[in-house]
Amino acid sequence: MQRPDWAPQSIDIERPSVARMYDYYLGGSHNFAADRRAAQAMIASVPEAPLMAQANRAFLRRAVHYLIDAGIRQFLDIGSGIPTVGNVHEIAQRAAPDTRVVYVDVDPVAVAHSREILSGNEQATALWGDLRQPAEILAHPDVRKLLNFDEPVAVMVVAVLHFIPDADDPSGILATIRRSLAPGSHLVLSQASDDGRTDDEREEAERVYQRTDNPLTVRSRHELTRLFDGFDLVDPGVVWVPQWRPDSFDSLDDAERAVFMGGVGRHGG
Repeated sequence: MQRPDWAPQSIDIERPSVARMYDYYLGGSHNFAADRRAAQAMIASVPEAPLMAQANRAFLRRAVHYLIDAGIRQFLDIGSGIPTVGNVHEIAQRAAPDTRVVYVDVDPVAVAHSREILSGNEQATALWGDLRQPAEILAHPDVRKLLNFDEPVAVMVVAVLHFIPDADDPSGILATIRRSLAPGSHLVLSQASDDGRTDDEREEAERVYQRTDNPLTVRSRHELTRLFDGFDLVDPGVVWVPQWRPDSFDSLDDAERAVFMGGVGRHGG
């Protein structure tokens, strides 16, 4: 296929990318045939896959509104993906124009297009970074230029930790981030959970993502709750994402179909 202008020459458009698969689930246009084939295979195995992405994006929106209401004006979004409608800067800056946002992603397409979208927005930027190297992200000059870590920061790790295997020590990654944060900072976290899933469903989802650069590691509610170590969980704790401070209780039927669990924690210092 012809390479679009926003796709760097360095990327392999024949290999599926989890960021571009997520964009496809959300109805975005920044994905390639290989991403669509992998996403469709995932949907065949887990029909809720688009619902998962949409429910997770709605959770992100509600969490950002909660944080803005709590006075947070700085966001560090790690694993931000491709900026389809409803990203952090759109939500936050609409409510509080002085909000500063740094997006970080390991996918060069996500970074390239984020920079294109953010052109002219002096309150937001995007950079390449790997969540498995949190100290490098925190020390990056573009991060330090825009965010003041002497003041509260909201760190968003949304729909990304299931691509971090236990061997890469997700607890240690989050502890490194927490140590850099001022009291009053927050962690927003969500990831795919295997609570209530059959072995066949779990194995098929893992098989699909083995085709990407980011194999899948699903976790239970108990495991996700432990990842908030050092933070005080905000009510209602770690729940299926539609259950986290819903706009309407009418949306809570079969909340577990969203597959993602999430929560928000506050750093008390």
